[in-house]
Amino acid sequence: MNEHDLDIGDDLEITKMTRRASAGGTWVIGTLHGHRFDALVFPEHAECPDYELGESRISKLWIRREADKQTVCNFDRGWDIRPTTKKAAAIVDFLAAGLAEHTYGS
Repeated sequence: MNEHDLDIGDDLEITKMTRRASAGGTWVIGTLHGHRFDALVFPEHAECPDYELGESRISKLWIRREADKQTVCNFDRGWDIRPTTKKAAAIVDFLAAGLAEHTYGS
């Protein structure tokens, strides 16, 4: 199977969700297509659009490929490491499209 055949999302597993009491938002930890991710997701859009991944309500997103423990993406209110593989880019797109809705139901 090549990367173009992947149906991103089939094996999404949320392993932990922790709501932050002081600053708001929810840390969401999970796995997807052999990668682990940690994301800080908010119920509302960021006041400063640069602090949000597109219009995803995600302000922080870290993705690690589990096979070799390599960080393949890191967004912390801006790009520190843009996706380094096509699979990492597809995972970013998938999470940006629906993680906030999954977390907050809207």
